[in-house]
Amino acid sequence: MDSNVFMSAAMFAVVTSFTPGPNNAMLLASGVNYGFRRTLPHILGITIGYAVMFAAVAMGVGQIFAAEPRLYAALQVFSVVYMLWLAWKIANAGDAKGDASREPLTFLQAALFQWINPKGVAIAIAAAANFLKPESLAYDLPVMLALILFVSLTSASTWALFGQGVSGLLGSARRRQVFNWTMAVLLVASLWPLIADGVRIG
Repeated sequence: MDSNVFMSAAMFAVVTSFTPGPNNAMLLASGVNYGFRRTLPHILGITIGYAVMFAAVAMGVGQIFAAEPRLYAALQVFSVVYMLWLAWKIANAGDAKGDASREPLTFLQAALFQWINPKGVAIAIAAAANFLKPESLAYDLPVMLALILFVSLTSASTWALFGQGVSGLLGSARRRQVFNWTMAVLLVASLWPLIADGVRIG
């Protein structure tokens, strides 16, 4: 991968990672409700889970969905149901910082979410198509994965820290409830492109 392609890939990774989306909305809410330390497994799950998903897409997993549309349709339906559950979880998080019975997403939950995150999957496909060449995949893919791991970790940590930072402004139960419901609505709204496009089965 030459320097020009790398710089373009780096800019693409930074812009797509730091802009709002389902992952960042959940990290912000988790930082507010649970604090940075308890959100660390969520952060690492996103970082590693997305890198694994990107590697799979780059190596041709997307062709499986193209060959079997019903499998992709099932994934779409599951993603809608799961994200609605996540929205409900965020909306009802309450003041969870001192409540050990209320937990943020685990490492595994956050990692698996990358496979059904519409924004993340679309970005992975676009990045693989634009920055990786089949003839040099063995060399380019490790570079892209290192870039993705660094940018994802930085972005995820920033959003969670920002959430923790503004949690003081949401000290009252009423304000925190309004914030949580707003984040839940934004998470559901992020499903609109998927719902508007419709579930396709061939």
